[in-house]
Amino acid sequence: MASASSGRPTLEAVASVAGVSRATVSRVINGVPTVDPAIVDVVRRAVEKTGYVPNLAARSLVTRRSGSVALVVSEPPGHRSPLPFLERIFTDPYLGRVTAGAQEVLRPRDIHLAIVPADPPAHDQVVRYVRQGHVDGVLLITSSAADPLPARLVGLGAPVVLSARIAGGGMPDGVPAVDLDQAAGGRLAAEHLLATGRRNLAVVTGPTDAPFMRARLDAFAATVTAAGLGSPAVAGADFTRPGGEAAARTLLAEVPAVDGIFAGNDLMADGVSTALQAAGRRVPDDVAVVGFDDSSAAAQAHPPLTTIRQPVAAMARTMAELLLDGIDAREAGAGDTTGPVRDRVVTFAPRLVVRESA
Repeated sequence: MASASSGRPTLEAVASVAGVSRATVSRVINGVPTVDPAIVDVVRRAVEKTGYVPNLAARSLVTRRSGSVALVVSEPPGHRSPLPFLERIFTDPYLGRVTAGAQEVLRPRDIHLAIVPADPPAHDQVVRYVRQGHVDGVLLITSSAADPLPARLVGLGAPVVLSARIAGGGMPDGVPAVDLDQAAGGRLAAEHLLATGRRNLAVVTGPTDAPFMRARLDAFAATVTAAGLGSPAVAGADFTRPGGEAAARTLLAEVPAVDGIFAGNDLMADGVSTALQAAGRRVPDDVAVVGFDDSSAAAQAHPPLTTIRQPVAAMARTMAELLLDGIDAREAGAGDTTGPVRDRVVTFAPRLVVRESA
């Protein structure tokens, strides 16, 4: 049966093919969990056979869901970089891996993922977007403890899952997060460079107001000093290749004898390697380089980068699962929209991946 005005298949048509009531078809399409799985399967086959497409506007009135979640990539006020914000986030392989991992969880649930860049001029716009109900929840990537956007989004009452723990800045306790043991990653990098005989070590950091970067730097430095060496030289950058190149040139000028460099992500490490070779330093013979992430940039670098692997896709899948828990809990009237029943903070372990640069 189809609508006389549109010719499109109706719920009644699906019910007739499935041999069930219209109400049962409606419950299946709206994801009511109490329907028998065998009936769900029959109704889904009938939907495919008839070509029925749900009216999303009507469905949202029933479920109070938009069928979308936002992946918000936030930048705090005052951040400075030679590259525009949009260019940085969309050329960073990290975002692609996060998107792919989250999609593995969301797509089977027919949930759309909206990527929402949020540099400071757009913060108010992003808050309005979430407040108006365009999305059911937020996966939030931020690199700074001083970023005000996370607390603003959590304050709206929408489920939010963070890509790392954030303390302070008005952030309430208990917001779900998926993180890496960042300090362990810094130790792995230092231990590997020390094991290869390097003694004049340095670090190229991203902004150190990013808690994860500070944890990596502090653990690296503690491991180096515990080995009886002086504190490593530090040069700041911005997580980009050009930033890594500039930082490497600074280190070569200030610490000419440097023989091992740990960079806070693979893009910077690739930039470091490029600058070293342009200055006549062989990698790894003269200077060993270790990155962080094990992104596509690591395998494609020349030489391929030794790096600290964080399982970004698996972490993103867990973020999406936690967010769906929070959305389901809100719909069930659990009252706590900041997180799921399962553990609020899930921490993954890093792993050293040895290639040719160190």
